[in-house]
Amino acid sequence: MRFRTPVSLQLLAAACGGVVVGLLGIIWLDRPMPARLATTAAAVAPSTGAARRSFVNDAGMIVKFVRPDRTSAFESTIGRLRSALLVSERAGRREQAASWKVFRASEPATNGDVVYVFVMDPAIKGADYAVSTIFAEAFPEEAESLYRQYVEANEPEQNVIDMTLIAAFGSGR
Repeated sequence: MRFRTPVSLQLLAAACGGVVVGLLGIIWLDRPMPARLATTAAAVAPSTGAARRSFVNDAGMIVKFVRPDRTSAFESTIGRLRSALLVSERAGRREQAASWKVFRASEPATNGDVVYVFVMDPAIKGADYAVSTIFAEAFPEEAESLYRQYVEANEPEQNVIDMTLIAAFGSGR
């Protein structure tokens, strides 16, 4: 004889699971990342000589928080960033563009900011992903104003995560 779980218990379990996942997401978005992962936009500003932003593992992710009234300006600079990667004469920039995706979260962060996630999968190991550097290479005359527009739309902190692949379910790895 098989034991069957009543439908009401199944629904309750599913609802509880959803609440737990939702709470974990809120906690993750609301808490500051450890200092070794958090960086500020000033760390890669053009005036400082453009610090390198690179990944040494399989994939990279950057979580950015954008003020709601600045999303149009931010998304405009993302379009220019894409163009900069595609027109660059620098080796590897088109390869970076091919594996770099930008997502906008459906839900806002707890403070109301719009959440954008940059996913570099695969990350081009050792390639420079600093937005200021990419703008300076492709659009030297506009680089400073483009970067200023990009930075002014963001909250000062961002979360940079360098990731190592441990499983890819679709590839048998």
